[in-house]
Amino acid sequence: MALTKIGPKHQITIPKEVFEALELKVGDLVEVVHDRGKALIIPKSTVTRAPAAKLSAKEQVLLTSAKGRIEAIQKDLKNAVGLTQEEAEVAAKVGLIDPEQRYWWLEDWQRGEREAQREIDERKTSRPFERVSDLTDHLRRLR
Repeated sequence: MALTKIGPKHQITIPKEVFEALELKVGDLVEVVHDRGKALIIPKSTVTRAPAAKLSAKEQVLLTSAKGRIEAIQKDLKNAVGLTQEEAEVAAKVGLIDPEQRYWWLEDWQRGEREAQREIDERKTSRPFERVSDLTDHLRRLR
């Protein structure tokens, strides 16, 4: 049995073995209730914790790099560099990006995004077309 002392502000320290057995983390919330002469401490969570993906040391480095590249793409699409295949795999593994949208974050795709954005900025895009035949005629003239 582990004893703990009540401090001047009614605070207690949860004994290490109880803390670990309940899988508590610093900052977690607990509910304290009175029940038939006993104080019960009940762990509470505001969100369900998803199990964290296990990453190797190499994957952790890749994830750090991927986070930086993703932030850069979100801030400045025209100048940012896309992810490598390995970075995209790790980012998808931990839920940083949608696994089905990995392709969009890859450098090959981002190169096309940068080119398209430059063309838009330089007004090198075509006008809207009302009919498919107008579009195909326009494309034939570009050849």
